Amino acid sequence: MSASAPPAPPVLNRAAPPPPAEDTVLGKAYDGKIVRRLYGYLQPYRLRVLAALGSPVLNRAAPPPPAEDTVLGKAYDGKIVRRLYGYLQPYRLRVLAALGFMLLAMTASISGPFLIKLALDEGVAHGNRAALAQAVVLYLLSAVLFWVGTYARIRIMSTTGQGFIFDLRRELFEHLQALSMSFYNRYAVGRLVSRVVNDVSVIREMVVWALVAVARSFVDLAGITLAMLLLNWRLALYSFAVLPFMVAATELFRRLARDSYREVRSAVSWVNAVLNENIVGVRVVQSFSREDHNLQVFNTHVNGNHLRHTNRAALITSVFFPSVDFIGTLALALVIWLGGLAVMGALSLGPTALSAGTLVAFALYIDRLFDPIRDLSQRYNTFQATMASSERIFELLDTPADVVDAPAAQVLPQIAGRISFDDVSFGYGAGSVPVLANIQLQVQAGQTVALVGETGAGKSTLVKLVQRFHDVSSGAVCIDGVDVRSITQRSLRRQMGVVLQDPFLFSGSVRENIVYGKPLADNAEVEDVARAVGAHAFISALPNGFDTKVGEGGAILSGGQRQLVSFARALLADPRILILDEATASVDTQTERLIQAALERLLAGRTALVIAHRLSTITRADNIVVMDKGRIVESGTHAQLLALHGHYHDLYAMAFATQPG
Repeated sequence: MSASAPPAPPVLNRAAPPPPAEDTVLGKAYDGKIVRRLYGYLQPYRLRVLAALGSPVLNRAAPPPPAEDTVLGKAYDGKIVRRLYGYLQPYRLRVLAALGFMLLAMTASISGPFLIKLALDEGVAHGNRAALAQAVVLYLLSAVLFWVGTYARIRIMSTTGQGFIFDLRRELFEHLQALSMSFYNRYAVGRLVSRVVNDVSVIREMVVWALVAVARSFVDLAGITLAMLLLNWRLALYSFAVLPFMVAATELFRRLARDSYREVRSAVSWVNAVLNENIVGVRVVQSFSREDHNLQVFNTHVNGNHLRHTNRAALITSVFFPSVDFIGTLALALVIWLGGLAVMGALSLGPTALSAGTLVAFALYIDRLFDPIRDLSQRYNTFQATMASSERIFELLDTPADVVDAPAAQVLPQIAGRISFDDVSFGYGAGSVPVLANIQLQVQAGQTVALVGETGAGKSTLVKLVQRFHDVSSGAVCIDGVDVRSITQRSLRRQMGVVLQDPFLFSGSVRENIVYGKPLADNAEVEDVARAVGAHAFISALPNGFDTKVGEGGAILSGGQRQLVSFARALLADPRILILDEATASVDTQTERLIQAALERLLAGRTALVIAHRLSTITRADNIVVMDKGRIVESGTHAQLLALHGHYHDLYAMAFATQPG
């Protein structure tokens, strides 16, 4: 036995390992080999790229926010916004500070054209160097204030957004762990991961950037409009003549973009689903040589569908933004024409002549006037996506657990391990067909009960009721005479060990997987249980022994090795009740012997419910329970049941007669 070592910190068993290095390391800013390879993919489109380079306006539109779901919500939903605001409450002073710095930056920015006017009218026009120098210094000061305000705003909102997302993801993770098994039977894993990753990221985009960006756009628009009206309200009104065209173009873009982005989201969702299915099932794909067929289907239907919808979205964007620029150019041309006439004295725009500095300031303001309008039209879709993502996340957070502890639930003390099913019936949901009906079964402490029956007979459901992953529809499941509904779920499950048919290992080390049920176990205990189940030899032969990383789902281990590690994990936890779903996969003779020896060690002295597939396990059981269509149809020992020539005899003849006993 090796020397005892300090216990491993339990946190190691609660978190997945960090992502591999290739996912976190930033490469060079430029790598010619990679660029040339990427350029190869652009070869079929080189003429389009060259054409686009001549129109830089096409590249100014930000892509739509990523999302997996296809439905866009309202641009504003008061109930959702108030709930999101609740998560910002701990950071409200930071948000107010960010808004203050944003106002500082916008004030400095809006003052720029006015200071240029002063430089031209008070300095250049009159040959006044002091006035010119003063205007230049003030202009530089406004640039510094703009930099300070923008830096502070971005810095504050970045940290605020990260804190916001940390809180929201923590609540989601905690809630997901508390939900019942029936919930996970209804929802796909990919959909849930999308909620925690994609939807939360969409909300972060709004909290960190969109909210302040919208406020900045409104302040910018209001400030520029006010500055133009103060400079010369008549010329300002002339320049506003193009606004109806701008409003019409923006509204048309909003409607077309909403439908187009919804289709893009649908296409992205389809691509993700197909990629996920093909990657997960790659062994089946390659085994049946379906690569070419799958590629054809992917390109023709899935990838092609995505290409069509993204091209349509790009078309809408490429029409809208040049249109906004064109309308802005019309406004600028109108201002230069009318303002130029006024400067020359050919047109009256007020009691005094229009100065050249005022005309230049107007031209600069007009050039900036339509930027916030364009930005607001883009943000509209961001807000729609955020409302939809928020609604889905809050729907998830509001999903109640089907199995909850009673208000007066007691902590289960150390048990002997007696299990009783008293007239138990169960169905998945009200009005559903019963999966179990009138189950009467007594399991004495220390007994091994083998559950046998055809697929769908109700064996797995029966053992889930013992763990209280579901509540019975009628009757009662009792441990040592205590109804499981009257005790806390944690205290119940802490005295149970589970070995699944397909053993699940976390992507940490072998040691971390073994100590999962007893995080404070020392090295000596870990090695002892590994020896007891026959796993020590192969674990020691691994590159890093017990500290070898097993990969996702235990990928580096064989099926038999994963079973032995799961046996060691269950044995170390030392449960009073063991629930075992035997693996059906065939293993080599030596591994089979190890598994049989490990099972004997694991079952000794414990109450065990075994969904049995091995004849050796069945024949050693104290009691065999035969299930059919949700009912117990026979029970007894192997010899007794064979003598009945009933269900068990038929099952034995079909499935077990050829197995070594």
